[in-house]
Amino acid sequence: MRRLGIIMHGVTGRMGLNQHLIRSILAICNEGGVLLSTGERVMPDPIIVGRNAGKLEALAKEHGIERWSTDIAAALANRDDTVFFDAGTTQMRASLIARALDAGKHVYCEKPVSDDLHVAVALARKAKASGLKNGVVQDKLFLPGLRKIAMLRDSGFFGKILSVRGEFGYWVFEGDWQTAQRPSWNYRKSDGGGIILDMLCHWRYVLDNLFGAVKSVSCLGATHIPERFDENGRRYRADADDAAYATFELEGGAIAQINSSWTVRVRRDDLVTFQVDGTHGSAVAGLTRCWTQHRVNTPKPVWNPDQPQSIDFYRTWDEVPDNQVYDNGFKLQWQMFLRHVLEDAPWDHTLVEGAKGVQLAALGLKSWAERRWLDVEPLGI
Repeated sequence: MRRLGIIMHGVTGRMGLNQHLIRSILAICNEGGVLLSTGERVMPDPIIVGRNAGKLEALAKEHGIERWSTDIAAALANRDDTVFFDAGTTQMRASLIARALDAGKHVYCEKPVSDDLHVAVALARKAKASGLKNGVVQDKLFLPGLRKIAMLRDSGFFGKILSVRGEFGYWVFEGDWQTAQRPSWNYRKSDGGGIILDMLCHWRYVLDNLFGAVKSVSCLGATHIPERFDENGRRYRADADDAAYATFELEGGAIAQINSSWTVRVRRDDLVTFQVDGTHGSAVAGLTRCWTQHRVNTPKPVWNPDQPQSIDFYRTWDEVPDNQVYDNGFKLQWQMFLRHVLEDAPWDHTLVEGAKGVQLAALGLKSWAERRWLDVEPLGI
């Protein structure tokens, strides 16, 4: 069996460890490698790299990984490892990806690719000019709930799509009387924090691919909780935005409104929900489940504030059945990217798409600062 050497940086963090190392690369290894169109299988051979030798050694021992290193330069110099992956901090990402491209590596990375649009565009151009395979994680497209939305769209269920409403978020504890479930850097501008930079990168590829290219944006951010406590219990000033309220105009005429918040308590079906309303039908999807209401099954309520509501609106929706098995979305995208590297299989999620995400986040921040609508122009990459 052929091997494929993969340099994995930033996998001691929550997302890199759980979704990329354990549930993607190690899961692919346990299944016998990547299956190619020829019937051949290729086995990933990861080396995990980072700055903390103790964490890397313990992680390698726990999961049976043979190779680890704190010397990223040496790892990039090894010609036997041809793919570089990064799930580290946003502020380090662009320089690491550039170094990997200079070393002749195919690159795959988490988003945002940078906190600076000019850097993100330059990186995408560098990758495109290199001829090397490159990609950015766009995991929300592979969520079972949104894949069901795509199936409904492709079947013509919605008719003309009129609007999309998204609600994302949950309450992230301040860190004093209950430990925060997100790292403290998320709430500091100097460390690349902020929910607009984090989440508008996601909403760009979700909207572009499912409902229509984003034409313009209006965004209002907020720092609702200005003081939090870090991992060591120290009080710090949280100056990055912890909530964003954005409206988008899409090609085709649909309007999307998406609220993103780390300061909201959940009373909905999931941590993220999308409602899509069309002339023929509507759907509401969470991470995995999806409910529909066709126009022939739509109830006819009458506004009467003097009487209790007689319609149980939740019961008027039908759930889309799980007629197929939906595998882990991160793993599915990893398999697609590795097939792209190995046999030039189709691939759309390049660093150009990553730059588009940074562009929308930058426009969202600018819209907030200037309190106005902004158009989304082509990047010209």
